[in-house]
Amino acid sequence: MRAPRQRLLASLLALAASAAAVRAQQQPPPSIITSGGTLPVLESYLESLRQQTGIPGMSAIVVRGGDDGVVWEKGFGYENVASRIRATPDTPYLVGDATGTLAAVLLLQCVEQKRVALDDPLERYGLSLPEPSATLRQLLSHEKDSSFAYSPDRFVHVTELMEWCAPQPFRKSIAHRILNRLAMQDSVPGTDWKDPNLTFPDGLFDAADRDRYRAVLDRLAVPYKVQGRSKVERTELPMAGINAAGGLVSTVRDLAKFDRALDAADEGGLLKLDTIVAAWTPPADATGSPAPMGLGWFVQYYKGERVVWHFGNVPNAYSSLILKLPARNMTFILLANSDGLSSPFDLAQGDVTRSLFASLFLKLAT
Repeated sequence: MRAPRQRLLASLLALAASAAAVRAQQQPPPSIITSGGTLPVLESYLESLRQQTGIPGMSAIVVRGGDDGVVWEKGFGYENVASRIRATPDTPYLVGDATGTLAAVLLLQCVEQKRVALDDPLERYGLSLPEPSATLRQLLSHEKDSSFAYSPDRFVHVTELMEWCAPQPFRKSIAHRILNRLAMQDSVPGTDWKDPNLTFPDGLFDAADRDRYRAVLDRLAVPYKVQGRSKVERTELPMAGINAAGGLVSTVRDLAKFDRALDAADEGGLLKLDTIVAAWTPPADATGSPAPMGLGWFVQYYKGERVVWHFGNVPNAYSSLILKLPARNMTFILLANSDGLSSPFDLAQGDVTRSLFASLFLKLAT
């Protein structure tokens, strides 16, 4: 499977190079970020990849640190195929496993406050895992029996740890400490807000928040199962809450706000700088090589440059990709209403270059 993906990417980049050569005869060579704030080559070939993978709808954004902020954003295809409603940067999607990046921030805040310690055994906080000596650090880095094993089912225990650290429902912590703080107005902690049986203690969520959550869910991109490149079938997902491993609804614009708050670090950001450095530094594995994950984030190197990333996968429904180049203060975020951003590429193995979408961006940005 990998060879066809590489040939497809090579063909797309060759086409991009040919088009660039023609333009070069008329103007100076373009940068990936032009003075007009657009990424024309990336935009063109993202659309080609979307069509190749059969993704019905997709939203994308590129963010730069400092004063630049959002430098490019775009919707591709349809958030609702039947109604022909086009995807936009404000289209909400379930982000799947990428929820874990927010959960990791919440727990690392608890570490900064010295309420929990990274190297304490989890049983100290009332958690029971098959590995009795497992630590919080190993949970965040998906380390099991001294080796890497990506497991959302295991990572979900971060939910319990957060509720031990902050004695309130996990969804209240994520809403109060991140979504509300960053004005992520199009993000929702769970998809069950229309459930008439959903109840919370008085005052936990005010009426305005509940109404806003329901309004966002009314605009949620329709999830699809894709067969081949053209046949799509609507997927019916049950309403569900949120935990550390999944359940967040968001948009690329809202996730860009989260990204900028991460990069702000000591300047009023979500975490201290030394915490960010630790989170984005993978431990050594049994062979002495860097493991695929730091604390809640995948970390690897591309052309000698650190790449920090995460993905999300809701089978036959949604997918997501967040890719950061810290040395360039640049972040690329993709959300889609099929699993086409993640399922074809087996990203759980810890290599983002398996993804055609990530590889395209990396080749253009570095």
